Amino acid sequence: MATEPSLAARLLDEVAGRAQSAEYWWQLGIILLAVALAWAMRRAVIRSFARAAGTQPGSAGEILAELSSRLVFPAVLGLGCQIAATVLARLDLPQGAIATVAVIALAFTGIRLLIELLKRGLRPGPLLVATEHVLAWGLSLLVAVYVLGWLEPITAALDSIALPLGEKSFSLLDALRIVATLLAFLLVAAWLGALATRGIMASEQLSIGLRVGISKVVRLLLLVLAALVALDLVGVDLAGLAIFSGALGIGLGFGLQRIAANYISGFILVGDRSIRQGDVITIGERFGVVRELRARYVVVRDRDGVDTLIPNENLISSEVINWSYGDRAIRLKLPLRISYRDDPHAALRLLLEAAGRHPRVLKEPKPASRVIAFGDNGIELELRFWIMDPEDGIFNVRSDLHLTIWDLFREAGFTIPYPQRDLHLRDGWNLRPGGSDTPAPAPSAR
Repeated sequence: MATEPSLAARLLDEVAGRAQSAEYWWQLGIILLAVALAWAMRRAVIRSFARAAGTQPGSAGEILAELSSRLVFPAVLGLGCQIAATVLARLDLPQGAIATVAVIALAFTGIRLLIELLKRGLRPGPLLVATEHVLAWGLSLLVAVYVLGWLEPITAALDSIALPLGEKSFSLLDALRIVATLLAFLLVAAWLGALATRGIMASEQLSIGLRVGISKVVRLLLLVLAALVALDLVGVDLAGLAIFSGALGIGLGFGLQRIAANYISGFILVGDRSIRQGDVITIGERFGVVRELRARYVVVRDRDGVDTLIPNENLISSEVINWSYGDRAIRLKLPLRISYRDDPHAALRLLLEAAGRHPRVLKEPKPASRVIAFGDNGIELELRFWIMDPEDGIFNVRSDLHLTIWDLFREAGFTIPYPQRDLHLRDGWNLRPGGSDTPAPAPSAR
């Protein structure tokens, strides 16, 4: 009993049979000619953009050259094959292979263009990488199904599967269309929001806080508008959705009070400009520079390079020291102590000399040195000085001044006293019953 040939054997037999016909060879020749034309066009376009705008990183020429290297070849190949297939169809000549190549090339061009637009608009990160992979594989699979002629049977099968939802029912195909349309509109809204954010953040006429606030509002409105338009296009009843959303909002409001408070606090911080990007703040034991204002939290980077995410609500309800709120110049104090044997007048002059040597200490307002008190262990002094750049650190300035003062005091013979106590021992008393007190006997020498 003869066995049926495998699928691979049948495909090889079909290719071998077509290779013996003249139609196969001149279609292959047209495809190869389109490939050569697309390759030459790609090289010419890349060179022209590189010469016109330069090849500096981030320049228009560099961006256009990069886009051309990925889009020109499949676009020219697809257009060339499509034109050739159209001409051959009008002449009643075979053009199946050429039309297939045109569909694949143009589909690949569309996929690459979509991915490049997402790269230019969205923020780099794991979400962008995952979106690129899903779009590339999903659209490529869709094109492959279309080319193989399986699209209509698959859509018919999906349309026959019903998904009951209350009194209505949707087919699996309708559900996939709703999800695909919603995701597509949300991606477009996110892309437009990212572009709008770049334009707003580049405006120098607005403060940084106002720019952040406007960009957040624009992105949120675009996402909401995209979701509503997508649901309306696929036939979802927005009136019923509004009732459901209201009930859901009331339920979630009680469970998400802290999250909502953080979002509202974020808009308050942006609106009143109490904390701005680049400010140096202290909240609790945290000291650092505000690196980023987000919708739910603020990113504060300390001197160790560690980023701390502080909820916006904490910045509203807690006491925050903003070292650069009104004026970036801040005054620091350096307490010191000298011995009672040292001259306080000379010590005050040495403190001013140490402050004058440090490059970060401002000349105006002038540094000041003061005698604070006559303490138990020495004369209490204090050096007061101003700096303009608290974001570069505060403790490093104090450390430098401490070392300079140490050197100056050692040269002058000054001493920094440490706590001392004099203990005087006196004869004790023995307490006996009856209230009589007698001196305790002196210890005998042994």
